[in-house]
Amino acid sequence: MIDFHSHFLPGIDDGSDSVATSMAMLDCWKAQGISTICATPHFYADHNTPERFLSRRDTAFEMLREEMALKEIPIPDIRLGAEVRFFDGISRFDGLSELCLEGTDLLLLEMPFRTWTSRMIDEVGVIAATTGLMPVAAHIERYLDQPRGLLKEFLKLNIFFQSNAEFFLEQGFSRKGLKMLKKGVITFLGSDAHNMGHRPVNLGPALEVISRSLGDRFITELEQRQYDILDQFRTDDFF
Repeated sequence: MIDFHSHFLPGIDDGSDSVATSMAMLDCWKAQGISTICATPHFYADHNTPERFLSRRDTAFEMLREEMALKEIPIPDIRLGAEVRFFDGISRFDGLSELCLEGTDLLLLEMPFRTWTSRMIDEVGVIAATTGLMPVAAHIERYLDQPRGLLKEFLKLNIFFQSNAEFFLEQGFSRKGLKMLKKGVITFLGSDAHNMGHRPVNLGPALEVISRSLGDRFITELEQRQYDILDQFRTDDFF
């Protein structure tokens, strides 16, 4: 299974604070049987540029690679990307394609936590319709308190939606998450892991909940669908 959303690169955002923490997080993914990990540090256009962000991201990744090489630990299947915070004019932003998950045209997009407007939703639709990129809305469960009409409009967009593992683990929310997953609203899953404490690697436990409720076959089919989408939006041979 793919963990589509994480913050384990050391020292680049509010995620992992050190190489040691990153290494411990990678051990958790391995123990949970997660085969592919997408590193998606936060990108905020109001205080960063794609060039500066990519340089910092590559530096953080290289620090991790060096530590793993030093300890003779095989490097897992890590894909670099970004979690891009929505901002006005994002559909016209130069360099947006550079922030996609490497090897694909998939863009992990974090929507505002304030009340949305139809204009915001329209702009996300413009990205999908005119730029050649495909938005993947991060942690869709965090937006369920948006006005019903706006949320319905958003879910009708021709884009993909990612859910965090906690949606299936928190009491009172699991049933809603399972329903959205079964209906195909949710396509990608992620831990959104930041550390070894209150934001841990927890995709494995979420998959156990999903498997108990929807069956192992559903998990297999979901995984295949994810890889089919990665292949559909592939720009090179990463996947």
